[in-house]
Amino acid sequence: MEDTKDTTENTKEPVLSPGDLVRVNVKIKEGGKERVQAFEGTVIALKGKGGSAMFTVRKIATGGIGVERIWPMRSPAIESIKVLKKRPQKRAKLYYIRALSGKEATGAKL
Repeated sequence: MEDTKDTTENTKEPVLSPGDLVRVNVKIKEGGKERVQAFEGTVIALKGKGGSAMFTVRKIATGGIGVERIWPMRSPAIESIKVLKKRPQKRAKLYYIRALSGKEATGAKL
């Protein structure tokens, strides 16, 4: 019998941890066109292991509104994930950032 492996098992995944500043390049389809849009923010949570692993990124948009997006690690919609800055944390989930405002909410001084 052939040993069939999932081709996504061999892809390189960046080592993410809560508090990291990341840029996620996401493929977006509009009509017949496809483009890449960057989403830059702080990783606030990692969930699951292996093929079902997911991560949550939060950014502060125009007007001070917080925007969160959740992606599977191996989503075909993600073109690339780049860790811009490592920020070591003592917590696994940074949900308390949701209650902060201003520069505190960006995660700059975590």
